[in-house]
Amino acid sequence: MTKRKATRNTGVPSGPPSARGRTATDRAAEVTVEPSQATPAEPAPARGPTKQAVIIGLLQRPAGATLADLVAATGWLPHTTRAALTRLRQAGHVLDKTTGESGAVYRIAKPARVVRSRKAA
Repeated sequence: MTKRKATRNTGVPSGPPSARGRTATDRAAEVTVEPSQATPAEPAPARGPTKQAVIIGLLQRPAGATLADLVAATGWLPHTTRAALTRLRQAGHVLDKTTGESGAVYRIAKPARVVRSRKAA
């Protein structure tokens, strides 16, 4: 003769005492939120221009922009700002750098040429 394992089912419903004796539809009705009570989703706030767009805007001014102007506008360190200028050159912008009394002044000489990389395709 083999022994049988005792089952844990004692005949008492499981779960919290408040859930006993209710049907699934009763519990679902409590959880469901009426549409009038739901809060509508608010639209995301409009984002401002990117820092790269700010740099391009400063470089497109007739007077151009010094490194100090670019650092003040972006909040970046000077070496990060110079790296951003390098990235603009790599993207196809032609930058003109003139050295004057107040330091180097950077300008965008002409609009960026549109070149598609073979890797991007």
